[in-house]
Amino acid sequence: MTLSARARIYATLSMTLALLAGCGTAEYRAERGICEAQWLDKLPPVYEDRLVNKTRYEERPTGETVCETVNGKTKCTAETMQVSVPYVAVETVDINARERNARITQCAQRRCLEAYGNTKCETP
Repeated sequence: MTLSARARIYATLSMTLALLAGCGTAEYRAERGICEAQWLDKLPPVYEDRLVNKTRYEERPTGETVCETVNGKTKCTAETMQVSVPYVAVETVDINARERNARITQCAQRRCLEAYGNTKCETP
């Protein structure tokens, strides 16, 4: 495994853990962490560059000008409007992420159900 692939795996895992830090109980996060380790081995990240449609917004002049006079001085400003500009970009995506995350969630819920009697690892 190359250094960049390993860095991507750690980045993916770090982002997942950061997102989960605010979700669920400590017990759920612990069970999910076990499942993440298992499923990262079973279904490792596979990165692929894909073309994606995106939109950015730009200010464009309308051709109109608004002038305002204050204390004898006139100040004119060009009117603008916001327009959407579609474009295509290349993004690197983990093509296994969706399936792996679903498996991790199922695994964590199963482990919680076995250990706590519910799918959220909630204690009474």
